[in-house]
Amino acid sequence: MKRVRVLIAKPGLDGHDRGAKVIAKFLQESGYEVIYTGLHQTPEQIAISAMQEAVDAIGISVLSGSHNYVFPEVMELLRARGMGEVVVFGGGTIPEDEIPALLETGVKALFRPGTPLEDVLRFMQEHVG
Repeated sequence: MKRVRVLIAKPGLDGHDRGAKVIAKFLQESGYEVIYTGLHQTPEQIAISAMQEAVDAIGISVLSGSHNYVFPEVMELLRARGMGEVVVFGGGTIPEDEIPALLETGVKALFRPGTPLEDVLRFMQEHVG
């Protein structure tokens, strides 16, 4: 049985990646194959990494306030590469009232600080496998 591959990405100039690392480790311990991009990734680098690694899902952590740029740009780049079926989710300090517009771009879920890890796992099981 194929293991689900998940790319965890940290875009922009934000250097705080503790949450991204917690999610990466948790998903790895839950049986997912996890690739962590490291800090300071551009949307283009995230899309290229997703293609090269043939991932099933991408988790993006944004704490810098650039979520309204990063998520739509990644979604557009994935579709342009024929990877629109990749499940994209994210987390970070995203204002509640900005979440619906981001979900309309094709992002499947956004998790705010304090979300239980089990909620992320449940999402992955329901939407990715």
